[in-house]
Amino acid sequence: MEASAWDNLGFVEIIFSGAVALGIGFWQLWSVNKEIAKDKEKAAAKEAAEKSKIE
Repeated sequence: MEASAWDNLGFVEIIFSGAVALGIGFWQLWSVNKEIAKDKEKAAAKEAAEKSKIE
């Protein structure tokens, strides 16, 4: 049998699926880190407001 360009489509599909999965994973990591930073900022602002209220 002759080798065909269609013989490697399984490998291409694995690479594509892996790239999509990694992309979604990195997007989730970035999104969660962004939300954590926002929460820390809000907590610091709230703490500063309470501290200035006490003084």
